[in-house]
Amino acid sequence: MNHSPPSIASSPSGRSCSKSSGLLLPGLLWTTVFCLLPIAVVLAVSLATRGTYGGVLWEFSLDNYRDLLHPLYGRIFGQSLLLAGAATGLCLVLGFPLAYYIARLPPRRQALWLVLIMIPFWTNFLVRTYAWMFILRTEGLLNTVLIQLHLISAPLDLLYSNQAVLLGLVYGYLPFMVLPLYAAIERIDPALIEAAWDLYADRWSLFRRVLIPLTKPGIVAGCVLVFIPSLGAYLTPDLLGGARSMMVGNLIQHEYLVARDWPLGSALSIVLMLIVMSSLLWYFAAQPPQARERGEP
Repeated sequence: MNHSPPSIASSPSGRSCSKSSGLLLPGLLWTTVFCLLPIAVVLAVSLATRGTYGGVLWEFSLDNYRDLLHPLYGRIFGQSLLLAGAATGLCLVLGFPLAYYIARLPPRRQALWLVLIMIPFWTNFLVRTYAWMFILRTEGLLNTVLIQLHLISAPLDLLYSNQAVLLGLVYGYLPFMVLPLYAAIERIDPALIEAAWDLYADRWSLFRRVLIPLTKPGIVAGCVLVFIPSLGAYLTPDLLGGARSMMVGNLIQHEYLVARDWPLGSALSIVLMLIVMSSLLWYFAAQPPQARERGEP
């Protein structure tokens, strides 16, 4: 008697595949509706034409991307990249020693320090930025203390400058650097550091040849987590930089709400998104093959 082979759908592997597909469907639907479709709309608007009194005329044009070649937009993009890069570098310099110190503490004290690092997230970012405005303004706390200590004779012009924006970016995104670095350093076997000391390595050699290679995934992850939001920051440069310091996020807001040039604002958004995607591709390319296979951050 002939026996037909069991169908794939009736086999255990086929049933598991169908269940997995069913579990993926809500996530795929959510991503399509709330991520891919909005990006497609922004891309379509960036290829349209601005109306006489604002709005969008659905006439295909590449003029919006040609306009981005103007030196003014290049200067704003360059300033945004410079501030985001400087904020990322400062967060790395400040965050690495702090993360190393926390990773070498006893477990109970590690938990306390991690809570202290995350406490700022319990307060609204807008409120914290306004607090920095009160600290940095001419009659603010910092100038008052410096004058009372007779370190300066006249108030310093600290607010509404690129330095104030950089300070706000570092303050806001430093935890995003510390946490990945802590996770990477905490996994390092202390025996490797002891072996380096036994082989007469100095502190610089230990840092350069042991700590840096072993913590590279955490360094790359922290740099990406700081650089991307810093590049597209809007609130910090708007409040701490004012009219003197404009970044890409402020420029996009200006084109949409003030100039009412939606196609140009959409083109700026697409270019910013491409820069962000390039950073993410660099992050994945920097991961070792073993980490990519295991899906580690």
